[in-house]
Amino acid sequence: MLRKWRLPAIAGVFVSLLVSAPAVAQDAQMPTVTVAKPVVRDVIDADEFIGRFEAVDEVSIRARVGGYLDQVFFTDGAMVKKGDKLFVIDQRPFRTALSQAEASLEAARSTLVFAETTFKRTESLAGTGTLSVSRLDDDRRALLSAQANVRGAEAAVERARLDLDYTTITAPLSGRVDRRLISPGNLVQADQTVLTTIVSLDPIDFYFDVDERRLLSYARTARERGSALQEGAGSIPVLVTIADANEPPFEGKLDFAENRVDNETGTMRVRARFANPKFVLQPGLFGRVEVEGSNTYRAVLVPDEAIAADQNERIVYVVGEDGSVATKPVRLGPRLHGYRVIRSGLTGDETVVVNGLMRVRPGVKVKPELVVLPPEAAQSAENAQ
Repeated sequence: MLRKWRLPAIAGVFVSLLVSAPAVAQDAQMPTVTVAKPVVRDVIDADEFIGRFEAVDEVSIRARVGGYLDQVFFTDGAMVKKGDKLFVIDQRPFRTALSQAEASLEAARSTLVFAETTFKRTESLAGTGTLSVSRLDDDRRALLSAQANVRGAEAAVERARLDLDYTTITAPLSGRVDRRLISPGNLVQADQTVLTTIVSLDPIDFYFDVDERRLLSYARTARERGSALQEGAGSIPVLVTIADANEPPFEGKLDFAENRVDNETGTMRVRARFANPKFVLQPGLFGRVEVEGSNTYRAVLVPDEAIAADQNERIVYVVGEDGSVATKPVRLGPRLHGYRVIRSGLTGDETVVVNGLMRVRPGVKVKPELVVLPPEAAQSAENAQ
């Protein structure tokens, strides 16, 4: 009886193994992929432009008087403050001219005193009839002429004193001075010879050009905020990055936009201003500026690794509840917070394949391993560049 019972039992186990073997084999052949729900959050579109930094103020230093350069009081490339002494032109000819003008003024004043005394005497005698009226008129004319000569001499003294002051050339603004372009002993032509240049560094401006399509988008955004593009420029924050990857982005604000679109390029020049207390930003540097391109809206975000190409359209692979894979065409937006914005094609409730795209195709069943995407992905070094 024991042997009769063992044979049916063994046969049943063998049959069950034969039935489950295809299922186990089929499950072993299903590829394993990583899936996740898209990130759904409030975002603001950002556009990038290439531009160049320029100094807020830039001055070419020229002498207001001519003469031979005598001294230089700065180091090439140094930071200077407004009013610092930069150059001195040989002052000896100008001191001589000032002394001569002051002597002429003294002579004119003595002539004026004599003319006043003569006129008073003549006026007294003319009143008694001793002198003629014509003599009184001549002395009055001499007095007026002496007064005019004094005023002219005073102006000559003031001019000579001003020329002497102009021989000392000071910095008209604070900033970084260039190298000296002329050495002591050389002749300086008034209002012509450039001695050096000074550029201000803090704050500093960044100029870039915006195309018509984005310009209209910014204007619409500004209208939604209740202001015009030029009027609302000061309220739009921007970020600029430079070639040095070790420097974090610099924060600034748009403060100016031109009042018309250029007819030849179809662009409008826009300016952003940045604080530069450490003088890291220099005039002439290129930068990449990021500008808010929209108001806040709800967006669906997926990693760039989850996006594939099918001929001329972009697709993502969506996994159903039974593990089957299907494709969904999507329209892409900008890259924000380490993800790619999906303009259309996804609602945010789907389960998307984020890793293992090479092992899937439509209609195939997969073994999904669900992960949770963080609200903001860490950018790789390549994406950061």
